[in-house]
Parts: sequence; C-alpha cells; structure tokens
Amino acid sequence: MKTFIYTSIFAVFMSSTVLADDSTHTFVPEHGYVPDKETAIKIAEAIWLPIYGEGIYKKKPFVAKLQGEIWVIQGSLPSHMLGGVPTAEISKTTGEILRVSHDK
Repeated sequence: MKTFIYTSIFAVFMSSTVLADDSTHTFVPEHGYVPDKETAIKIAEAIWLPIYGEGIYKKKPFVAKLQGEIWVIQGSLPSHMLGGVPTAEISKTTGEILRVSHDK
C-alpha cells in the first residue's frame, strides 16, 4: 500500500513538472513546489522506495535541510550501526530531482 501511495505522489509530481513547460498554463507557488521539509521528505521517500525498497525505513528518521534553494534529504543511522543512508537533492523552486544516491 505504501508503495502505491508513494508511486502515486511521484507520478502526480512528475506530471505537474512536465505540464510546467507550457508557459501559458504555469502556476508557480510563491514558496516553490517544495515549500517545506515535510514535502521534501515525502518526495524523497517516493523516489527511494522503488529504488532501494522497504529497507529505507530502517534509516529513519529522514532529515531535510535547505541549502540555498536545494533540499538535501538524508536517512539516519544510530551511531552504533555501520552502513550508509539514502540521499536525495531536490530543487525547492521547481521540484526537480537533482541527485539520488546511497552511501555505503
């Protein structure tokens, strides 16, 4: 069910990005398409889930920090655990996915 929800969010998000290319029908929200950390985290989850699977939820809490106009979203690891975390970079203004990776 989570997969369906996140995939749906991602599909709607991507279709709105495609439609944004038509300058006669473009609405740009005042605070960008990704205005807050909660939205950034939801988008990152929708991206990570089909790539990395349910294991991403072992890397919670997800943390989003705004660096300039770019949201950097990362998973977390307890200090006693080895391994990496998923990372995503998303444009606050356009919602464009700039980078997706997973440390080791």
